[in-house]
Amino acid sequence: MSLVVFVGLLGGGGRVLLPLLAAGPALAATTSGPHGVLCVGLLATGLGTTLGIHDSAPNRELAAVLSALTVVTLASSLSSAVLRRRERVLAAVRSVAEAAQHALLKPVPERVGPFQVAVHYSAAAAEARIGGDLYALVPTPHGVRLIVGDVRGKGLPAVETAALVLGVFREAAYDEPDLLAVVGRIERSLARNLDGDDFVTAVVAGYPQAGQLELVNCGHAPPLLVRASGGVVAAEPTHPAPPLGLRALTSETPSLQVLPFGRGDQLLLYTDGVTEARDHGGEFYPLAEGLARHVSEEPARTLTALHDELLEHVGGRLHDDAALLLLRKPAVPEPAAA
Repeated sequence: MSLVVFVGLLGGGGRVLLPLLAAGPALAATTSGPHGVLCVGLLATGLGTTLGIHDSAPNRELAAVLSALTVVTLASSLSSAVLRRRERVLAAVRSVAEAAQHALLKPVPERVGPFQVAVHYSAAAAEARIGGDLYALVPTPHGVRLIVGDVRGKGLPAVETAALVLGVFREAAYDEPDLLAVVGRIERSLARNLDGDDFVTAVVAGYPQAGQLELVNCGHAPPLLVRASGGVVAAEPTHPAPPLGLRALTSETPSLQVLPFGRGDQLLLYTDGVTEARDHGGEFYPLAEGLARHVSEEPARTLTALHDELLEHVGGRLHDDAALLLLRKPAVPEPAAA
């Protein structure tokens, strides 16, 4: 608007430039509230009147321009009001989603039992901040136990299923001394509550005693083991089992896999939103190679570097929910409390 007035007063031709003043209230609608738009519209009308008088514009032409400015101002003010209302609704939705996320995916402390722990979760729908991926890590009388899983589907049904799985896991992890019994409890609950074509892939892990890690893989991507020596290997299941909720369709049952897990070792569990992330050329993100590059003695720093590299690989935005959980057994035992 200032440029229009400057050119009109300095170089003439204000009558030709008068309609451009309507850009002022139109653009103000994107950054200001209705009152701000009205103020900009009044300013544009005043400037238009000044330019019209300065250039001796015919009354009919000046009236037409000022009428157009008034209409644009009122329309922009209404648009601004609608935009602000939608922003308030979106803020309320985000607030509810954040509360649901804290209730469902409870924050994991940096230390759980003998382990250093870090978690990084990204929902593909950034405005929702929650999706169908799930994780939990709890200390129990039977050792530290954790789960990472991925619910088939999207939206609220996936969130409801994730809530069901996590609720059963947290209860069964305390009650059941056998890790396979924990998985069995989850399976029975899903069999009662899921539709026939729904399922959950998951890895359930436990640390019942020093140096021993238990894994039960139900159709999920194999966790990655990082040995203290620096090697990265996939913990492929010895007897693959179907996803949770599909056991009735097959004779296969989950099996317990026992692995050595000593000081300095790390375990990375993740969902397919990480490994199936593609770049513009269609190449999948090489998680094992990325982990080998960024592994450190601080799990949080490792996951931050992995997540940043993952976003760079896909061009800035994920198209599926992605969860990463990294567990590390410190190489040096914690000093005993005085």
